[in-house]
Amino acid sequence: MSVDMQLLKEYVTWDSGAMNRAESTVLLHITHSNLKARMFEIRLDRHMTVESVKEKLRTNVGTGSAFMHLTLLDHNGQVVADMSQDEMKLGFYSPMDGWTIHITDLDPYSLSSGGGLEDVSLVQKYEISEEDYLKRDKNFRRWKEDKVKADPSWSFAKEIKNRQDAQRMKADPNFVPEPHKERVTDDEHMAELVAGMKVGDRCEVTVGGKRGTVQFVGKIPAIAPGWWVGVQYDEPVGKNDGTVKGARFFECPPKYGGFLRPDKLKVGDYPELDDLFESEEEEEEGGAGSAPPVD
Repeated sequence: MSVDMQLLKEYVTWDSGAMNRAESTVLLHITHSNLKARMFEIRLDRHMTVESVKEKLRTNVGTGSAFMHLTLLDHNGQVVADMSQDEMKLGFYSPMDGWTIHITDLDPYSLSSGGGLEDVSLVQKYEISEEDYLKRDKNFRRWKEDKVKADPSWSFAKEIKNRQDAQRMKADPNFVPEPHKERVTDDEHMAELVAGMKVGDRCEVTVGGKRGTVQFVGKIPAIAPGWWVGVQYDEPVGKNDGTVKGARFFECPPKYGGFLRPDKLKVGDYPELDDLFESEEEEEEGGAGSAPPVD
């Protein structure tokens, strides 16, 4: 690093690395008569005239300098001085860090009056007629119609998945995307699978091996068309208490209930698992010095 750059660095920062500041500057809060919230903090030089302070604030608040009246407030919000003389220096009022300059907007046509800069309901919304919207070569409605024409099963979820899969395939040539699950529209979806299921049957989930008792067999339109099976698990590994979408289909303790498609479980002789019993049984059968099984 050159000598000049080193000197510049030492001037800008303290030994601690924090930004340096001239002794003649002061950090002040800024509030505005037309705005509810405190706007911002700004560091000003005490050698600045009130006129130059107004000009600097004008670029931040939008109130013209000629319509701006400044009042200096202390830490408690008490008035220290009316800064009405433009030729006076800021330092004349002896401001301290953390004090506030309050701007009174005297412009009757100010954009900030009446909440114009805070109340979004006052902002004029852009509107377009149906006819003009349809005349556009590219619009969302036409894009969606084209997607559905090309693929009747199209949905936003499918569109997002396809884009995510394309990005992953681009990053990883070995990535194989999972097939997209088609939306179920058949009200008798999986009816043949529930023909042999009834309330009271013991069951086991095909993935994970969770066991329980069938407590409901029927349709739940609030979830999706087709048939569902409600299960009370032997352990608190479920997601509900037999209630879904605000409707109760069976009674069970919280976290013991779940609803699955019929192809996700099997019914039969599935007694409740006893981990302790199984562990003792395995020890008795294996023993500490038993030989491994022979194929």
